[in-house]
Amino acid sequence: MNKRILISGASIAGLTLAHWLARHGFEPTVVEHAPAPRSGGNGVDVRGNAIEVTERMGILPRIRALATDVHGMKFVDATGRAVARIDTRDPASVEIMRGDLVALLHEVTDAEILFGDSVLGLEQDDDGVTVTFEHAPARRFDLVVGADGMHSNIRRLAFDPEERFIRFKDHYFAFADTDASLGENRWVTMFNTPGKMTGIYRSGNHAQAKAYFMFRSAPLRYDHRDVAEHRRLISEAFGGESSWRTRELLDAALADPDLYFDALGQVRMDSWSNGRVTLVGDAAWCASPASGAGAELALVGAYLLAGELAAADGGHRVAFARYDAARRPLVDAKQRIGPNVRLMVPKTEGGRCVRDVVARLPLLRTLGAMERRTPLPEYGLSGGGGRRS
Repeated sequence: MNKRILISGASIAGLTLAHWLARHGFEPTVVEHAPAPRSGGNGVDVRGNAIEVTERMGILPRIRALATDVHGMKFVDATGRAVARIDTRDPASVEIMRGDLVALLHEVTDAEILFGDSVLGLEQDDDGVTVTFEHAPARRFDLVVGADGMHSNIRRLAFDPEERFIRFKDHYFAFADTDASLGENRWVTMFNTPGKMTGIYRSGNHAQAKAYFMFRSAPLRYDHRDVAEHRRLISEAFGGESSWRTRELLDAALADPDLYFDALGQVRMDSWSNGRVTLVGDAAWCASPASGAGAELALVGAYLLAGELAAADGGHRVAFARYDAARRPLVDAKQRIGPNVRLMVPKTEGGRCVRDVVARLPLLRTLGAMERRTPLPEYGLSGGGGRRS
C-alpha cells in the first residue's frame, strides 16, 4: 500500500486531501511555501457535492456560521445609481471567505505540515519518489500530489512548464482590502466602462470589504510573483478612470501589501497524473475565478482522490484513472465561463446596456438550481477498502 503521500499546498484542495487521506489510514505530509495558513482571499462558494463533503468532515455548521451573507450583485452607473441587481442567494449553497475556510480545514486536518518550505526536485523510480526541499532534508514518499494552484510548482517539475497548460482568457483581475463604507452592505457592487470592471465586495458578516478590478487585455509580460509590477499594471489600466468610486478603490488596492493580481486563466490537461505524481484543485484544472467554482471543485476533487486511493488500497494507477474519470465531466462544464465574463465585463457600451437588461430577468436567479448533480460516492474509512456510488 502506498501510504506515505506528500501534498504540496496547504489551501482548500491540499488540506481537504490531507484530512481524507489521514481518515483512510494514509500518512500525509503537507508542504506549504507560506509561513502559516493563508488568511486572505475572496469569497468562495461551497455548493453542490461540496456541501456533502464538508458535512462528512463535520465542518458544515461552522461554515454556515461564518457565511458572508451576501445577497447578490448590483450594477451601477457613474453616479452610483443601481441599474440592475441579481439576487444570488441559494439555500443549497454557502459563501465563505477563503481564509475562513482554510482555517477550518487546518483545524480538522491531522497531518504533518511543513510551513515555510517548498519542493525543489522530484525523482521517481519504481518504488517511490525522492523529494528534495528548499529547507528540509530530502525524503522518500510513495506518492506526490500537487495542490499548489494555477502556477503549480509540482506540475512544472513532474510535467512541463506552465505555458503548455495555462490558457489565457483575455482578462486580468485583482482584489485587495478596502474601506467597507465604499459599498452597500451585503452586495457586490460593480461599475463598468467598456472592457473594464471596478467593484466592491461587502460581506454582511465581515468588517473588511474587498476592492475588485478586471480588465480586458492582450497578453502582458510580467512576473506573477512581483507585487510592484502588479501595482504598475493596475495603475496603468485604471489610473485614468475617475467615474464612480474607482479612484478611491484603486488607492486602497495600491496601498494594500496583500494586493492580489493575476491573469484570468484556465489549466487544461489531458491527464492529471504522471507516474506516482498527480494534481488536484487549481493545479490540475483551474477554471478561473470567473467560474465561481474553485472551492467546489477543490473540495470534491480532493475527497474523490483520497477515496479512490483508499478503494484501490493505495494502488495509484487504478486510483488515478478512476479519479480522472470521475472529475473530468464537471471540470469541463465549469470551465465554460464565457457568459460569466460577459456579465461582469462587457466589451462595449452596447454590451453593457444589453447586460443590464438581461440582468433584470428572473431567469438568471434560477440558473444555479438547474445544475445537474451526481451522487457523491461513499468510501470505507480507516485503511481503505470499499467504494459505493
